[in-house]
Amino acid sequence: MKFATKTIHAGQPSEPETGAIVAPIFQTSTYEQEAPGHDKGFSYSRTNNPTRQRLEGVLAELEGVAHAAVFASGLAAENAVLQAYLRPGDEVIIPLDVYGGTYRILNKVFQPIGVVVKQIDTCDLKAVEAAITKKTKLVWIESPTNPRLLINDIAAISKITHAHGALVVVDNTFATPCFQQPFELGADIVVHSVTKYLAGHSDTIQGAALAKDPAVFEPVKFLQNATGAVPSPFDCWLTMRGLKTLELRMQRHEENATAIANALNGHALVRRVYFPGLASHPGHDIARRQMTGFGGMVSFELNGTIDEVVAFASSRRYFTLGESLGGVKALICHPATMTHASIPPETRAELGLSDSLIRLSPGCENAEDLVEDLLEGLAEVASARASQKKTVGASTR
Repeated sequence: MKFATKTIHAGQPSEPETGAIVAPIFQTSTYEQEAPGHDKGFSYSRTNNPTRQRLEGVLAELEGVAHAAVFASGLAAENAVLQAYLRPGDEVIIPLDVYGGTYRILNKVFQPIGVVVKQIDTCDLKAVEAAITKKTKLVWIESPTNPRLLINDIAAISKITHAHGALVVVDNTFATPCFQQPFELGADIVVHSVTKYLAGHSDTIQGAALAKDPAVFEPVKFLQNATGAVPSPFDCWLTMRGLKTLELRMQRHEENATAIANALNGHALVRRVYFPGLASHPGHDIARRQMTGFGGMVSFELNGTIDEVVAFASSRRYFTLGESLGGVKALICHPATMTHASIPPETRAELGLSDSLIRLSPGCENAEDLVEDLLEGLAEVASARASQKKTVGASTR
């Protein structure tokens, strides 16, 4: 079964009692039991729910494994994985370029209880090899990363990590299973912010953690029930509806991102463009090898002041200023003051996260409209700069 067919058919048969081709929402907290302790597979909706179970089956099928657990948010999924595998004294390795929420939970929640967080350049395989010790339990990577869209060699990192007896966790949010299959490359656990591309319509918050090995998955599944950070049946239903168009949406996202990256690359007011589809991207060859598409995100550094960055990001016609990504409506974000604001300024500078960095999540709009919107914004920056020069020149005469 091909991917597009899976998104519509895998784990989604018609409802047996009525024949409805769209499964109902089982909006219930509890279930009737035939006798004490004898239920029909469902006892309480924190533990299990038919709508949630169906979604988990679909996500597992799309990632090519048997085990998936969905959570109330991406960070709830991350927390379950971290809590399952990290104890005081254990080490976790993360990339320099990592989602701000991941950085925050590790440095503000897990580090204070004794977990050692090693933040390194995971694009450098020698650095990965050097960082792993007997205490390393997890090597946590994103590919592409957030927000600079760097590419990690999942197969190579998995080989190094497994040789030391540790597990590899891949955040596959940006690529999605449509463009990348981390388990085929050696990953042990995959996490998603389902909120983003998988649900795809900016109308639900959700996360997921998946594993191939049942022994690896069991501690995460246990915490899903024990800590109770589960999504509502309605949110699960919304995600299943969104998944049906995942391949179509990802194709449009990538087409739009490619057009934008090409339009911005080489522009006088753009210092650098981050997009794996550009031949100049340092991870381009790895991305071609381990992905079937380059994704729908573009980041770039404006060659200007912070005031110009703010003005540009706040005044676009089609790119709405807001956090998150992966929806059908285009979003623009300033990581330094938004998604990565939890990282101290001096640390952001050390990690290469420039205050002039702008992250774009092109939606499913027309590519020409999106490109025009961005070029108009750059023209406005240039015009404002020219006007300011004239004003300064006039005042000094």
